[in-house]
Amino acid sequence: MIKFFRIQNFKSLKNAAFPLASLNLLTGLNGMGKSSLIQALLLLRQSHEKNTLSGKGLLLKGDYLSLGTGLDVLSESAENDQINFTLAWNEDSPTRFSFKAPISANLLPYGEKDPPVEASYRNQSLFSENFLYLSAERISSPINYEASTYHIDDLNSLGNQGEYTPHYISKNGQKDLAIRALIHPEAKSKDLLTNINQWMSEISPQIRIRTNLDSAINNVSLSYAYPQKTGLTANFKPQNVGFGITFALPVVTAILRSQPGDMIIIENPEAHLHPAGQSLMGKMCAIAANAGVQVIAETHSDHFLNGVRVAVRQKVIPAHEVQIFFLERDQSMGHESRIVNPTIDENGRLDCWPEGFFDEGDRLLEKLLL
Repeated sequence: MIKFFRIQNFKSLKNAAFPLASLNLLTGLNGMGKSSLIQALLLLRQSHEKNTLSGKGLLLKGDYLSLGTGLDVLSESAENDQINFTLAWNEDSPTRFSFKAPISANLLPYGEKDPPVEASYRNQSLFSENFLYLSAERISSPINYEASTYHIDDLNSLGNQGEYTPHYISKNGQKDLAIRALIHPEAKSKDLLTNINQWMSEISPQIRIRTNLDSAINNVSLSYAYPQKTGLTANFKPQNVGFGITFALPVVTAILRSQPGDMIIIENPEAHLHPAGQSLMGKMCAIAANAGVQVIAETHSDHFLNGVRVAVRQKVIPAHEVQIFFLERDQSMGHESRIVNPTIDENGRLDCWPEGFFDEGDRLLEKLLL
């Protein structure tokens, strides 16, 4: 688990420190730098996967991200051309990655010192098969989904857009959950598919997930059904049910298939969900984090936040295992982001509410009451 992450001279983060916990929420107005922390982690991950991190440098173009060149990622307020990432795992000594940022290069070479020894970090979840990332641009509703044994078996991935989720369910749906706390209270079995159905039923009542792998054409079909008096309905294609269902399925699957020691990064887990579904995502993330999964979630949802707050209040996760990072800027800071850390107590209450921190509902209510 990453305990500390310092980012220097990367985009709007000139010198930003993130003391990470089991469950970490990134919030703030658009364009304030929330994604920069996630992007820094993803750049390290993709450079490791492409075998450039151990000697050549930081790869800006790859399977996770394509951020342009050094000119695009070096902070405008940087006083030199060095981009530094410092990570600390548990009680280990910090590992520092320092790169130069040539204006026109998309592979940033190591800068002031030799590369860290790969053995010092390669077994950490960020660099191993215990890592999973879901982007905000999740796949929508195709008729058929591509299958990929490489992604689900070798990388242990659902695809950055969740595109291999149906294949993963088709192959692993009968396996028991590794984290018992994620077994739904109404589930009659410990297997993955049963629990996906139960948790998804809190988003769309009594929904049943159907997947079918066609090995001949390397495709997987995904459909949904609902109980009725005479049994189940016919199978509905994803494009004929609520859009949010298919958006939520990779998130629910990612959480349920997690194991202690995993790291999950999810952008906008609440996307396209009704308020109750958004708060459910917060609760599920809290359960997984309390069981030893490190979760980093970027969110714009007060319902997701409140789902986490209620989970703290209900003793699902200790307050000290939740970190909230609110990123903001003002004109005096130029393009540099500032981090505010609202602290949550054991009753789910927050010690501060910076302007712009999930306060729009109160502001609009005040206008209605005038």
